Amino acid sequence: MPEEVLFETEETQSRSDIADYLRTVADKLDGGEAITLTAGGQSVTLDPPSRPSFEVKAERESSASGRNELSVEFELEWKEGQDDTDGTLEIE
Repeated sequence: MPEEVLFETEETQSRSDIADYLRTVADKLDGGEAITLTAGGQSVTLDPPSRPSFEVKAERESSASGRNELSVEFELEWKEGQDDTDGTLEIE
């Protein structure tokens, strides 16, 4: 099944600004609200179910120049109309 990108943005921001965005998402999830993402002329609203799958991934990508790029990714995933996932994650 082909992947359709509904929204994408990438920009350099301060750690504090990123934390503010993540707090907003956390507050919306905690309140059972939909999440609206907006940047430039694009916008999408998603309403995660009460128990989506939550993936956390840390990666190191090596380049030919020898400079490694590190990343941490947080992903919520669910099938439309499905609301039943299990799993335990701890972040310290």
